[in-house]
Amino acid sequence: MRFQRAVDVRCSRRKYLATPIDYGFVNKLRQLAEEYGEKAGVKILLEIKNGEAFKGFKKSYGLFSGVNNYIGLIENKNDKNSKEKLGYYGELLVLHATDLRLGTCWVGGTFDRSLCPFELASNESIACVITVGNVPNDKTLKEKLIHSATHRHSKSLDEMFVSDSTVPKWFSRGLSVVQKAPSAMNRQPVMFSFKNGAVSAFVKDPSEESLDLGIAKLHFELGAGAGVWDWGNGAEFHYPVNRR
Repeated sequence: MRFQRAVDVRCSRRKYLATPIDYGFVNKLRQLAEEYGEKAGVKILLEIKNGEAFKGFKKSYGLFSGVNNYIGLIENKNDKNSKEKLGYYGELLVLHATDLRLGTCWVGGTFDRSLCPFELASNESIACVITVGNVPNDKTLKEKLIHSATHRHSKSLDEMFVSDSTVPKWFSRGLSVVQKAPSAMNRQPVMFSFKNGAVSAFVKDPSEESLDLGIAKLHFELGAGAGVWDWGNGAEFHYPVNRR
């Protein structure tokens, strides 16, 4: 599976080292952000050596330290699937960064949006950011405590889908990788359906969980090993008929 190691080891990191990100890594991430943004029709912007949006206890509530780099995910309010696309391609960038041995964390609220230096059009807003940078080898005590407070046991595979028949192996493989996907407060809100041979993914409240929908769709696709998703809540997954 592509990104096998990254999927297995990825976890949210909130303490970053002062060591700058390798210049080659920065160029790679910036290139990918531009490529994915153009592909999806969204803005994905990499901000380097600027941690103003995270400085001070009031902004980060003490949850982050040493943040100097982050990826800005810019929502297009005229595109109803914009957040889902940002979730999909944002998580793809997270896995690339993890492969580069960098730490990352999805951040929705504990930063100061007004201090992010992004030029926004009238139809754009900052959906969230992803912190990125060099991190200590082991989690700090604070990181471990935050993880314990915000996470619960992952859902079982049976809790993640509905079906009208026995599901194929590739479907189960996809779900097993979704189990490892990040989601807000680890709620794992995305459900999958296998009915009449068709696969789809949905959330009950797309206005709040559409980022998670995009993230889960990417993980499912990686686990299935092939196929492509349509955009939208309840949209279908197209798996090659000649694959098993």
